[in-house]
Amino acid sequence: MAALNPPVCDFDWQAPHFQLPATDGGLHSLDSVRGENGTLVMFICNHCPFVLAILDKIVRDADELKQHGIGVAAICSNDPVAYPADNFENMQKMALERSFSFPYLHDADQRIAKAYGAVCTPDFFGLNSDHGLQYRGRLDATRMGASSPDLRRELFEAMKQIAETGKGPAEQVPSIGCSIKWKAA
Repeated sequence: MAALNPPVCDFDWQAPHFQLPATDGGLHSLDSVRGENGTLVMFICNHCPFVLAILDKIVRDADELKQHGIGVAAICSNDPVAYPADNFENMQKMALERSFSFPYLHDADQRIAKAYGAVCTPDFFGLNSDHGLQYRGRLDATRMGASSPDLRRELFEAMKQIAETGKGPAEQVPSIGCSIKWKAA
């Protein structure tokens, strides 16, 4: 398992639109998940230990960000054949078991992960109300097997700042996680 870091934030890069099936049975687009003050698009999966280490915090922050006018969606783009833990049925189970209050979307052909330049799970894209990228950092300083409830909530604070000002923080620490599991060519 190689840990990868996404690149630094490319401020105002325009997020590509998508329309993907969700574990709730619907189809969701970037516009349908958009919040009045911004949108958080997260690339996650079911099996990554980096995601699992912060999943409760992701759910907590997503719930609280909605109160600030931030829409939230998670996308799983991993190859479900090579990684059956990340297939759609298991995505549905996880969304239900973890009480996701946000759509969990399936990027079966991996086009959206490629369009976003997603590198790892988790990979966070914090967008302003115009879909301009303002945050591409980590959730917090949690590392696999070493978490603390009192860590600075970097993603939450950045998204709250975006909601209030339309701009993300100048200083951002990249996320770290497992590589997206690309399909064999």
